[in-house]
Amino acid sequence: MVNQWLKGTVKAVPSGDSLLIMGNVASGPPPEKTITLSSLIAPRLARRGGQDEPFAWESREFLRKRCVGKDVIFRVDYVVPSINREFGSVFIGEANLALEVVGAGWAKVRPPMGQNSGEVSVYLEELEQLEQQAKQKGIGMWNRAPGAVEKSVRDLPPSAVGDSTNFDATSFANANRLKVLPAIVEQVRDGGTVRVYLLPEFQYVQVFITGIQSPSMGRRAMVAESQASTVNGEQESVDASNASGSSGGVLTTAQRLAASTASVEVPPEPYAREAKHFTEVRVLNRDVRVIVEGADKFGNLIGSVHYPQGDVAVDLALELLKHGLAKVVEWSARLLDEDAKRTLKNAELTAKKERLRLWTNFVPPASNSTAIRDGNFKGRVVEVVSGDCIIVADDAAPYGSLSAERRVNLSSIRAPKMGNAKRQEKPANYAREAKEFIRSRLIGQEVNVVMEYSRKVTASDGPVPDVASGDVRNMDFGSVFLPSTSKVDTSDVAPALPVPGQPEGINVAEVVLARGFATVVRHRDFEDRSNYYDALLAAEARAKKGKKGLHSEKEPAPDRINDLSLPDSSGPRTQSTAQKAKQFLPFLQRAKRLPALVDYVLSGHRYKILIPRETCAIAFSLSGVRCPGRGEPFAEEAIGFMRRKILQRDVEIEVEAVDRTGTFLGSLWESKTNVAVLLLEAGLAKLHPFFSTDRTTEGHLLVQAEERAKKEKRKVWENYIEGKEEENAASLDGTKQNQEVLKVKVTEVLGGGKFYAQVTNDARVSSLQMQLEGLRVKEKALPPVNFEPKKGEIVMAEFSADGSWNRAMVVNAPWQSASKDGYEVFYIDYGNQEKVPLSKLRPLDSSISFGTPGLALLLNLAYVRIPELEEDYGQEGAEYLSSMIGDKVFMAKVMEKDTSGGKVKGQGTGTKLSVFLYDVEPGKSINSLMLQAGYARVVKKNRWDPKEKQEELEKLAEFQETARKQRLNIWQYGDIESDEEDTAPARPARR
Repeated sequence: MVNQWLKGTVKAVPSGDSLLIMGNVASGPPPEKTITLSSLIAPRLARRGGQDEPFAWESREFLRKRCVGKDVIFRVDYVVPSINREFGSVFIGEANLALEVVGAGWAKVRPPMGQNSGEVSVYLEELEQLEQQAKQKGIGMWNRAPGAVEKSVRDLPPSAVGDSTNFDATSFANANRLKVLPAIVEQVRDGGTVRVYLLPEFQYVQVFITGIQSPSMGRRAMVAESQASTVNGEQESVDASNASGSSGGVLTTAQRLAASTASVEVPPEPYAREAKHFTEVRVLNRDVRVIVEGADKFGNLIGSVHYPQGDVAVDLALELLKHGLAKVVEWSARLLDEDAKRTLKNAELTAKKERLRLWTNFVPPASNSTAIRDGNFKGRVVEVVSGDCIIVADDAAPYGSLSAERRVNLSSIRAPKMGNAKRQEKPANYAREAKEFIRSRLIGQEVNVVMEYSRKVTASDGPVPDVASGDVRNMDFGSVFLPSTSKVDTSDVAPALPVPGQPEGINVAEVVLARGFATVVRHRDFEDRSNYYDALLAAEARAKKGKKGLHSEKEPAPDRINDLSLPDSSGPRTQSTAQKAKQFLPFLQRAKRLPALVDYVLSGHRYKILIPRETCAIAFSLSGVRCPGRGEPFAEEAIGFMRRKILQRDVEIEVEAVDRTGTFLGSLWESKTNVAVLLLEAGLAKLHPFFSTDRTTEGHLLVQAEERAKKEKRKVWENYIEGKEEENAASLDGTKQNQEVLKVKVTEVLGGGKFYAQVTNDARVSSLQMQLEGLRVKEKALPPVNFEPKKGEIVMAEFSADGSWNRAMVVNAPWQSASKDGYEVFYIDYGNQEKVPLSKLRPLDSSISFGTPGLALLLNLAYVRIPELEEDYGQEGAEYLSSMIGDKVFMAKVMEKDTSGGKVKGQGTGTKLSVFLYDVEPGKSINSLMLQAGYARVVKKNRWDPKEKQEELEKLAEFQETARKQRLNIWQYGDIESDEEDTAPARPARR
């Protein structure tokens, strides 16, 4: 290798005449070589506790500033084996470093050693000439000015590294906490520990980088270490402090003696050499800034180290974490502020996810959240549930369809809870203000939604509405962007640069946080979070600084709304409630058109209205207009239509009267449009048979709208035949002269009076069974290798109860369900639902008729309401119903049909039949028996119900009265709550 030119990079400058040069390799610590400049002698720097030779520090600084970190070309001129040192020539570009050092007066020229004339630089003559010139000029170490020699010798304070030191690290840290101290790194012990000179006092200290710990470099055998220390003229525990573990403390004399007796060698931990080299390349012999944050009991400082990279100061701890060469440690991270600590943890989290170096074999802990892929969509905001939850509707989806609306919880933020009136939970402070803030800006606006993750929520996670004890619900989280800023005040939102592939506009979560109406969720390491988490934290910090909303010391204004829409707990509204509504009637009538807000859509024609000016909330119904009721065709579509048109919109109302239940009747306008006209024109409502144009405002427009819908046979008028009014009325009521009666066998009881059944005389049942048995699926091999059923796909599945194979629809794949333990399937011919492993599924054989629809009919007991399973007496009611049904055959008298695609718990869709269920042998109906046992109650009778239905309701009421008098089951505590929910839509689940 002598006289061979090589390339490298100067890693360190130990003295004014020597350099540590490393090779250039793609990965891992490169080979290194210490080169002493040929024929030069520079003044020696002091050993620990000694004194510099004159001008030694200036000499080293000249060479350090000139070449550290620079690419060089060098060669070894000669080797002196006695001192194991290589001498050579080093060039930066075309500049010879030896000539520059001597020319600046910072080194002497060494004459040839003994008789070996080969141990000299090939540039000896030039060096001697430059030395003479420097002497003549009196520059560098040849400075003969009075006192120059004395000033060049550093006054070094006692070293703060080692066992015997009087340095008080704690006092020093307290006096200089958070100050920026200039320093030069003299040694790198490991990736996260450096030894530096603090300038200008030259205090030599060991600094543990705050918040992190790099892998240990281990420990050499103590005998070898002692010999090495003697060679270097130092009696210190070089690298012995590594044995002190995470605390980084230096070994005491007693510990070292004990260790030397054992003479144990500890090898470096994985990636320790890589981490040390990473730090050396960036800071060794470099000017850095040390920010002192604390000290440990061993006299070591704890601080952040920043090194220059161009015009930017880079945090060494952050870089180590980003490259997977360090871990965050809480014992020192606690000295940082929350923002700095969070930045370090985010960098570590990124390295974990990318499995960099230390995290190569890292297995993330189990999480209750999963990422949502391909979940981005556009839609219009139809409802604001709370300050952190909205419902977005797809304009392209039909009104009332199950996929039309999607609930979106804003990622990584938490607004105050709205409470729950049923549980007598009041809204938290600023909950109403947060909801109103977001409602006034988003309702009816088109937004871009970026879905990010889904999380399972249980009752133990906090007060989440509609999540009963032991129940689990999936909540979808995403970021919502408002493209237009015309209705949003963005003064509190920091301007953001557009991100490729992400929607442009204002992040709604950021606006809510900036106004102080929510807080940022502090996620655990591997929990999914918002893609814009840092921006959310910055917005929250601004709100805290400005003491806004939740961060202020002010109490929110009390809610003084008098809610006249709430039913009394004893069932239908009592006279006192109706009387209270009538007391408000004169004020509301006198005001003519009143500004109001639609709080809830109960049905197509009935709403809950807030009237801020009169500080009241009322139940409001469109005068003279009736939409289909619950269970009737087009009922859900009418509700969906009005949700998009008026829900949570600012409207105007004109009150005409109040009915005996306390519901106000009148007209409603949104954007100066009479919504009753829209309903009638869309064919989603009809005028009352005795409607008069003089009865309500703009009555003539209502009549014209209905006539247009009739003419074009829209929705409720699809079977309308002009001139046949009696037939049309029968079509509206959903009744027939020849009532349909089916002979059925119940296959699955669901709860709430709902069940699945098969028609016993249907030949398709036996035909399908024979076809499936003929396939002999049990005798065949496992499913195909690439078989991966998708949601909604029809397959064959083995029923766990009897091992039979049946047609089934995949309701949820494992990655789409909460349990992850199998495919959720619905047996379309029987109505059962269960989870089965992939091994129990097969593709649907081509011999099975694809065109045959599911043979399980969805039925419910007509004209009675039975509690759902999660409600009081719901489980008992379902068990009582099952015990009466058993394995019998029943006659089902069909009273009503709902063809809008009923769906129960995901089991499937199709026509739902409301029936009276009779035993084949004469007797009472199951409907009446459920009432008589106190597990059901009669639905509310309406004046527009057909005569046949009213007669049936009166008969059923007699059975209900028997149970009520005997205080059976649901009547145990007397009269129960109102029947309002029989005609009102189920409220969407709220957070």
